[in-house]
Amino acid sequence: MNGLGIGVSAANAIGSTVRLALPRSKGFPQMPVTTAAGTDVHYTATGAGRGLVLVHGTSMDAASNFGHLLEQFADHNTVITPDCAGSGRTTAPPGELTVDLLVEQVAAVATHAATGPVDIVGFSLGAVVAARLSALRPELVRRLVLVAGWTHSADARLRLGLETWARVLDVDPELASAQAPLLAFSPGFLSGLGEDGLAQLRNGKSAPGTRRQIDLCLGVDIRRDLPRINAPTLVVGCTLDHLIPVEHARDLHRAIPHSFYLELHSGHVVFHEKPVEVVAAIRDFLTDDRAR
Repeated sequence: MNGLGIGVSAANAIGSTVRLALPRSKGFPQMPVTTAAGTDVHYTATGAGRGLVLVHGTSMDAASNFGHLLEQFADHNTVITPDCAGSGRTTAPPGELTVDLLVEQVAAVATHAATGPVDIVGFSLGAVVAARLSALRPELVRRLVLVAGWTHSADARLRLGLETWARVLDVDPELASAQAPLLAFSPGFLSGLGEDGLAQLRNGKSAPGTRRQIDLCLGVDIRRDLPRINAPTLVVGCTLDHLIPVEHARDLHRAIPHSFYLELHSGHVVFHEKPVEVVAAIRDFLTDDRAR
């Protein structure tokens, strides 16, 4: 995203709330495919070493969420980045999307692309999916990182943000692209982009499956899953998050036995707003022998 002042290479989108009309990251790998629950699931696999699965957020795909960071992990890991239903080239069945469908897709990719337990990093909706996967399929997960996630969507503040986003998207997609950065980033970060940077954000378009993914977010409730997570877990909250307020990350931490917790001074899309800090935290956790 050269020219946006965040020190990363070009990505074709940004945020769990907006896609940008920017080129795909240079060198982003070709996407193999596997199947799950009758759907084709496209993913990338790059690097060598233990499998590290990165699960993207709503309205994003693998390239937009993580494309600029692959080389930061690929020196020690086989980095596996699936496109979940409704994003990128991955298909979604008709009707309502469910967390369990996305769990099946991510599990299928993990077993198709790696041998043995993998480490999983989930962002936003991806954190919800990664947490439920870890509870249902503990044999697949060595360590777990949940970034800007939440436990359930009954909170009135959270629902208001999601429902407003959905309504604006239904009525005026162009206006939704203008609104999205206000949810995705902190005020200071947005102000630092300048007029040109903000114009690029405003020109973005949502992923085709965004509306159905928002509906999925509105029905999230993984509270019963969280006490069943046995994998060492790092929960990352973002103190300036206007979409998923940081209190939700704190709730995740309290509900997951023996989890570790970190807060970063960032808006929701921390992988673009504070890439150096979040990558360092994840790498340290995945290699720390004390996290057992």
